[in-house]
Amino acid sequence: MSVSAAGPSQGAKAPSGGSAAREAASVGVQRAALVAGEASGDLLGALLLQAMKQRWPDLQTSGIAGPRMQSQGCEAWWPQAMLAVRGYAEVLPHLRKLLKVRKELGDRLLANKPDVFIGIDAPDFNFDLEKRLKSAGIPTVHFVSPSFWAWRAKKLIKLKTAADHVLCVFPFEPALLAEHGIAATYVGHPVANMVPMQPDKAAARAALGLADTDTVVAVLPGSRQGEIKYLAQRFFQACRHIQQANSAIKFVVPAIPALKPLIDKLAAQSGLGEALQVVSGQSHAVLAACDVTLIASGTATLEAALFKRPMVIAYNMHWLSWQIMRRKMLQPWVGLPNILSAEFVVPEYLQEAATPTALAQAVLAWLNQPERVTAVQQRFANLHRELQRDTAQLAVQAIERTLKLS
Repeated sequence: MSVSAAGPSQGAKAPSGGSAAREAASVGVQRAALVAGEASGDLLGALLLQAMKQRWPDLQTSGIAGPRMQSQGCEAWWPQAMLAVRGYAEVLPHLRKLLKVRKELGDRLLANKPDVFIGIDAPDFNFDLEKRLKSAGIPTVHFVSPSFWAWRAKKLIKLKTAADHVLCVFPFEPALLAEHGIAATYVGHPVANMVPMQPDKAAARAALGLADTDTVVAVLPGSRQGEIKYLAQRFFQACRHIQQANSAIKFVVPAIPALKPLIDKLAAQSGLGEALQVVSGQSHAVLAACDVTLIASGTATLEAALFKRPMVIAYNMHWLSWQIMRRKMLQPWVGLPNILSAEFVVPEYLQEAATPTALAQAVLAWLNQPERVTAVQQRFANLHRELQRDTAQLAVQAIERTLKLS
């Protein structure tokens, strides 16, 4: 299921801006409600809100939002961080609160109906909410299709009853969703437009206080507290092994501000000393500056690919969550660069296989094989070009068409 194999015909070329906008010019939106899950959802939501405000200048928005969405004027009734929980066993301690918030949010939206509801990722939270709102006559749009092509497709049943339209970030998804009777539009991946085709490594290093001659490993252990719990120490132990092989290597961790105190504490205990630098945010600068990244499976792996950086993907979670998840896997890959390429273009180490020694050896292999790095950078450049679209405008046009049909 490689992107290149999918071809441009599968929803990749949404109707052109002028014709679609004119077709739905009579549609007005005064109030929109949004729910974004995790930091990646907050980024998608902010880009979408910017385009929506250009289309509807008087638009008022509210819901569950992160700092980026709030900067675009979205009123956060609850913070986006509360949805940043992944797995099965990991969710249980938070389940009662999440269910309570979802009911209260639904009640509030039904009491004062918005013109449209947009759920951004977070399918386990959003689908039931979308279904309830759709049943009450509120048009619903889901941004980011669940990865039904990688996991067993039970969520498609819920998606069909929940969303009037799906905004897809990968080009092969609309055609697959159409087979299940689900309307969808490929809008591209917004991060593909944020990352230059040729990242400025020298400028990024200067901003981070790194020299052009440094060998730099970016360490990204995740954006959730649970991921930090399971991965950070493992990653730092791998860095110790790398340091033993090459004492001159520098390590940089871009920490989500809310998790920086925890990562700072773990970094201080790592024994890496001044070789390890923890910065607040700046994940794109760190990816641009690095030679290779040791990275948790998730959206960040796609960002690393867009920066054309070789990577070692790892993940470790609660044993019960892993047992459930492994039984749902339809493909041998979990990392987005591998899924989109339909092969192991970068190594993955999951659960017990993600030992510090194995991770260190895989990182060092990239540093010692420049021809392999060149080959993967070309693969990532092709992927980058395929994912570049005017995501925000295409999304707004799809929302307009959905509202016109509702």
